[in-house]
This record gives sequence, C-alpha cells and structure tokens, in this order.
Amino acid sequence: MPDDARAGLRVTPALVIPTQELTWRFSRSSGPGGQGVNTADSRVELSWDVGASAVLSAAQRARVLERLGRRAPGGVLTVVASEHRAQLRNRDAARVRLAALVADALAPPGPRRRPTRPTRGSVERRIDAKKRRSGVKRMRRPPQD
Repeated sequence: MPDDARAGLRVTPALVIPTQELTWRFSRSSGPGGQGVNTADSRVELSWDVGASAVLSAAQRARVLERLGRRAPGGVLTVVASEHRAQLRNRDAARVRLAALVADALAPPGPRRRPTRPTRGSVERRIDAKKRRSGVKRMRRPPQD
C-alpha cells in the first residue's frame, strides 16, 4: 500500500481526503471471475460524505455539492468499481475515480463564452444550401396541370 493511501486520498496537491472519512463496502461482482466468482467480494463501493467533511471549506463544499448534486444524494458521493477480478484492483480504481470526480468538481469554472455572430459567409452558405435543398424537393413534386 503506498504512503499516500495511508495518509488519505490525494485529490489535488492541496486537498487530501482523510482515510477516516472514506467508507468502503464490498459485494459480489457480476461478470468474469473463474472459480472464485461466487465467493469473492470483488465489487467495491467507496463513499465519502461531502456535507460532513472537515477538509473542505464552505465554498468548496458548496461547489462540489452543486456540481455533483445528482451524483451525491444526501451529500454522500459514492463510486462503484467492479471491472476487475481482484478486489485490490477495484479498490484502486474506485480511489482514482473518486479523486477525479472531486478534482473536476473543485476546478474553477472556465471562462464565460463571449457571444458572437455568424460570419456573412456562413450565413450565405446556409441560405444557399437551403435553396438547393428546396429546389431538389420542388423537382420531386408531380407536375402541375
């Protein structure tokens, strides 16, 4: 186990979620597993209570809960990993997935989009394409008497 895992889950260089705040749950995984498929609890659920976390400031907590609102019902963010046959590899996958989710949620928003107008050439091309298309459809009509 790396030193980082004993100290907690490193999300950003400035943010480490303590191990005490992480909750693990294990269950049987579907899919391949060989002889141990019905006996090994290789599926991993990693949960973190964002609302009760001591490592987040109020602004960070609000940002995470706003961005991950549907992913964190009741303020608890849960990540599931069951793609590997070994529980240890699923644990690592869940840790990486949770760290990536929290890091993305904490990232500052990007620059606001500056509204622009379409260029004259793009407007003309669009109108020419519409005229061409209407001409094709007009030619498909039965002749008028």
